[in-house]
Amino acid sequence: MLATLLRLICKLLFRIRLHGRAQPPANGRLLIIANHESFLDGLLLGLYLPFRPTFVVYTGVLENWLFRQFLKLVPHLTVDHASPLGIKKIIRLIEAGEPVVIFPEGRITNTGSLMKVYEGPAFVAAKTGATILPVRIHGAAHSYFGKLSRDFPRKLLPKIDLWFMPTGHIAMPDAPLSKQRRKLAGEAMCRLMQEMLAASQPERTLFDALLDAARLHGRGTPLMEDMKHTRDTYGSLLKKSLALGRLVSKISQPDEAVGVLMPNVNTTVSLIFGMTAMRRTPAMLNYTAGAQGMRNACVAAAVKTIITSRQFIEAAKLQDVVAAMNDFRILYLEDMRGSFGFKDKLWLMLFALHLPRLAEQSQDPEKPAAILFTSGSEGKPKGVVLSHRAILANVAQIRSVIDFSPKDKFFIALPLFHSFGFTAGAVLPVVSGTRLFIYPSPLHYRLIPEIVYDSGCTVLFGTSAFLAHYGKFAHPYDFHQVRHVVSGAEKLNEEVRTLWMEKFGIRLLEGYGTTECAPVLAVNTPMFCRNGSVGRLLPMLEHQLLPVPGIKCGGLLHVKGPNVMLGYYFYDQPGKLATTTSEFGSGWYNTGDIVDFDENGYMHILGRVNRFAKVAGEMVSLEVVEQLARHAAPDHQHAASTQTDMQRGENILLFTTAGQLQRHDLQQAAHALGQPEIAIARKIVVVDALPLLGSGKVDYVRLKQMAESVE
Repeated sequence: MLATLLRLICKLLFRIRLHGRAQPPANGRLLIIANHESFLDGLLLGLYLPFRPTFVVYTGVLENWLFRQFLKLVPHLTVDHASPLGIKKIIRLIEAGEPVVIFPEGRITNTGSLMKVYEGPAFVAAKTGATILPVRIHGAAHSYFGKLSRDFPRKLLPKIDLWFMPTGHIAMPDAPLSKQRRKLAGEAMCRLMQEMLAASQPERTLFDALLDAARLHGRGTPLMEDMKHTRDTYGSLLKKSLALGRLVSKISQPDEAVGVLMPNVNTTVSLIFGMTAMRRTPAMLNYTAGAQGMRNACVAAAVKTIITSRQFIEAAKLQDVVAAMNDFRILYLEDMRGSFGFKDKLWLMLFALHLPRLAEQSQDPEKPAAILFTSGSEGKPKGVVLSHRAILANVAQIRSVIDFSPKDKFFIALPLFHSFGFTAGAVLPVVSGTRLFIYPSPLHYRLIPEIVYDSGCTVLFGTSAFLAHYGKFAHPYDFHQVRHVVSGAEKLNEEVRTLWMEKFGIRLLEGYGTTECAPVLAVNTPMFCRNGSVGRLLPMLEHQLLPVPGIKCGGLLHVKGPNVMLGYYFYDQPGKLATTTSEFGSGWYNTGDIVDFDENGYMHILGRVNRFAKVAGEMVSLEVVEQLARHAAPDHQHAASTQTDMQRGENILLFTTAGQLQRHDLQQAAHALGQPEIAIARKIVVVDALPLLGSGKVDYVRLKQMAESVE
């Protein structure tokens, strides 16, 4: 009777929603694990689990008076984190058939994300062979029963969701020592918790996610600023998004792909969210690709109309590029604003701002949300079609392994037409309540460290090349507030890693991804980091390695998961979606990268399948060729390519900015690193600078053309 009354009260106060069902296992051994958000968690689980469990309570949480009163109503066992006797008591309970609830974090979160996961609960699960029922509690952390800092929104009566996830097991790890088995079991439990956090997300569109964040954090909460000194709150971002979406809907049809040729400014972020709200798909054009590159991209995605800014075109000196694309309809935002008439203003002020979910035209998370384009390194650029679900799934995957929060402030200089910049810059901070400073170019090496210092940013994304320059020109105190620096898009140079650690005391977190996967697939984290690797695969991802002839270890990486694209738009089949498939079936994506996994699950990139040279019948990784050059001349830039050789098959050429580099220097590096002589470049070509793409990556297409012309 009391339980029924409490359920009714909680339902009315917290509008509790249940997702999934909790079923007792056939073998009778059940361990319920849950994330720990507040002092309400035990009450919620006690009320909504369909059986009466025993709660394992750690001594540290007994200080709360209300929690102690709740414990009087339920079976519980008080244990200490480090007590072997407590672990034995839990094991005996489970083996006796008692359902047991444990919070593996041991304490209530104060970051809003997953805290440290203790090894004890994992060892219990492995030792007993118990069925594990993960339960995600969402929303309670923002109540006054939580322990979040003042930077987080607090609600008197927040909405609370309980997600009962599919059950699983943790097998006893195969290791010679008990300490090692406990450690491996703990890592498996942490992985299970991360999977739970990533998977327990509502199906929604980008605009829905924006509205949810605005409701949680408040429309008056400051969100982003740019170099034009434009500052936006959630409310002003919402207003701009609705207005711009309305404008674009006047000049396009529902589900039409519309080109976006815009810089990194607040308006571009507003335009992206507004277009998706009105069922228009932003096709993010790479303005560094030139007229022909953008033309090819527009043809592939069947783009007829391009939206840009006259001020941007003049500042970036793109007048000739735009003039060469006169067969497309080019519209300027400065001119379009004049068509926002009196009726549109009434629609915005009296309807859309008050009932934005009713104003939204896009409701299907599986529909295209954005089109990004490959760099064209393998021919004409392909249009990568990403759904709302894919982008938001990748955001959830990232947030499940790294604790980004409203306490943070992102600095984003990577262009929004780049998948890393798009997801990390335009989507992740907006839907997470994390502040954002958006900057137009990553190439201002001297200025960017000063801006990071002055604006108080705590999170920085970049490529190895960009981070090398920032580290070189920055004052040692410029990054004193920075918590996370994530490197992606290219292999992280070890010299760059060392520079940042020695000069700033910051550990660089190297990651890996592809545009087709929205984009992040793996990343090192503060909790799990191994230098030389790109980290572990994100939660909810399956992978397969396809053996490659001539390569002894690792294989060609294929992945499947909710963040994989819908498919490609090809130049020769404009606007026709080619769905994702590989040798492993539908939904699988062939990354084109040769990778290997070590014994702890960390992924190591061996190179792209098309970045191996076949020299005298042997496969040689061009990544290794570049590694030798970086070891021999760490202060310079290097890139390897090939040219056809009638006798040897291919010759390896090294392009370098190191004017004094000789082959004997490379031979010494090969000896020091234990690499074979065949990995030494046959020719060394000195250049003033390497050709780069707009994303900061080396332009290997241009490099290959240069290599073939070398005599």
